[in-house]
Amino acid sequence: MTDTVATAPPLTVMTVNTHKGFTTFNRRFILPELRDAVRKVGADVVFLQEVLGTQEARKKSDRNHENWPDAPQYEFLADSIWPQYAYGRNMVYPKGHHHGNAVMSKFPIVHFQNHDVSISGPEKRGLLHCVLRMPVQQIDVHVICVHLGLAESHRVQQLDLLCEMVRSEVPDDAPLIVAGDFNDWRKRAHTMLLEGAGLREVFVTAYGAAAKTFPAIFPVLSLDRIYVRNASVHLPVVLPRKPWSHLSDHAPLVAEIHI
Repeated sequence: MTDTVATAPPLTVMTVNTHKGFTTFNRRFILPELRDAVRKVGADVVFLQEVLGTQEARKKSDRNHENWPDAPQYEFLADSIWPQYAYGRNMVYPKGHHHGNAVMSKFPIVHFQNHDVSISGPEKRGLLHCVLRMPVQQIDVHVICVHLGLAESHRVQQLDLLCEMVRSEVPDDAPLIVAGDFNDWRKRAHTMLLEGAGLREVFVTAYGAAAKTFPAIFPVLSLDRIYVRNASVHLPVVLPRKPWSHLSDHAPLVAEIHI
């Protein structure tokens, strides 16, 4: 890597499953509270899963929520803090609703593409690949927001597709960050991504084990991950139960990435 890359400032990244802006079991709409909490983290790049996109017509139930935004949820969350954002639609519902993955960035997003990695049946999944330009250093950092399937056989195929995408779309020497909800409770992704794409999970590297993130109220499963290549990480953390167990059913992860 060049001296320019070595002296680039660190990136603080965050990943969170927004659960479409509702508390567990959809009891209450809390997107404004979620936005405030995400802002306080101060991350440079935020990976979002299960975020609602534009709807052609709002459901009657939505109109009952007085804080429901007119803009897509990822735009509402980005607001004035993250001037750049990209959205990849995965699941489409009646009445025009859809949700998917999103990336919010304080740096220019010079390219993005959403890859449909749905395998079969009604479950729709995607990989959102964005290229971020670090303006001062003129470095391109590749980031991929991930939300994999619930069935293990689907996840294995989706991890293979992720490795293929990295090999075909990401230069070998480019900094790469892959984060999101892997639903990988059996922890098969570590070996597959290391062998297939040279990716290392930041909590495994720092502490010897992936972070427990689900359910957020009392985490027992390691579903959410941050993987990196051509980068190092300083002290990744799981965000505290208060207020996050109230705001998402997944505990968010934050890490300082050095490129």
